[in-house]
Amino acid sequence: MAEKTFFTSESVAEGHPDKVADQIADALLDAYLERDPGSRVAIEVMVTSNFVLLAGEVTSQARVDVEQETRQVIKDIGYVYEDLGFDYLGAQIEVRLHAQSPDIARGVDMDQARGKPLGAGDQGIMYGYACEETEELMPLPIMLAHQLARRLAAVRKEGILPYLRPDGKTQVTVEYAKGRPARVEAVVVSVQHTAEVDMATLREDLTREVIRPAIPDSLLNERCRFFINPTGRFVIGGPHGDTGATGRKSMVDSYGGLARHGGGSFSGKDPTKVDRSASYTLRQAAKSVVAAGLARRCELRAAYVIGEPAPLSLGVETFGSARLADQEILALVQRHFDLTPAGMIASLGLQRPIYRPTSVYGHFGQHYDGRCFPWEAVVLL
Repeated sequence: MAEKTFFTSESVAEGHPDKVADQIADALLDAYLERDPGSRVAIEVMVTSNFVLLAGEVTSQARVDVEQETRQVIKDIGYVYEDLGFDYLGAQIEVRLHAQSPDIARGVDMDQARGKPLGAGDQGIMYGYACEETEELMPLPIMLAHQLARRLAAVRKEGILPYLRPDGKTQVTVEYAKGRPARVEAVVVSVQHTAEVDMATLREDLTREVIRPAIPDSLLNERCRFFINPTGRFVIGGPHGDTGATGRKSMVDSYGGLARHGGGSFSGKDPTKVDRSASYTLRQAAKSVVAAGLARRCELRAAYVIGEPAPLSLGVETFGSARLADQEILALVQRHFDLTPAGMIASLGLQRPIYRPTSVYGHFGQHYDGRCFPWEAVVLL
């Protein structure tokens, strides 16, 4: 193993265009599940200058005012000023939602009379990962990037830095020594702001109020470089500056690039879609393996085919850090985790309106309302 390596991960703020889309999609999913837990939902969202397109498939007994829900999300994020080119009152919202295809439903739906279990909502490959780098058993670079993004929202919403606006991005490069985090090499913060603030003030304020509180002093030294609004100006932003769409921040949503990703979007999908439910269950399984001390790093992968309940294949990679053979770890995973859609939905309680908080700051390693997501709970192996 190399003596010294570097790894970089990024996060984005709540007002980033892609994350605006993800938050709307998951808020609508929650609204349907709250009224009908059996709702089938696959919503895609696109946002641009004062325009929102809602497209996809919904089969549900619930009646949801999707336009009202969408405007509330935009307002909550902070797009409340007309001069931003995108605001909750002025945005045009076009709805193109229809029922789930019966060709898909016939492969997925349970048939209790014939003993047919719930099948996977699509084919695909899913991954779950955990490592010893942080208390949350997540990679350090992505957790630090998320902390910076959270802090950007806090200082804006609390009025500490009132000239900030909702859009922004963060990035952290960590130096590893013999495979373990040693220090932060670089921090990047780019954030939307009002036109009148000068760059010297903005950079001083962000260093003091965002970077220093978010990055532990033990990881910073005189060699660490800060890049704050490197272009010098970020007034035009959000959906007015860049079109956003659901599912385009898969590395932000997962492990910051330190683990593989199957490519499927999480947000806007009900848990019969294994892109979501299997990724969550595999995260819980990998975290449980690491928490048990069976490996310092663990990546699990599963492949599914539409309509079939059991995964076609299941594999593990422990990167030379395991105390047990891979087959023994896989046997433990199969013993303690039901990887069928019905089993994953039941064990994690996934037919609940818990998804909007996942749509920012990552689906793994975080808490909401003082609680951890159910897939973050460790199972004793």
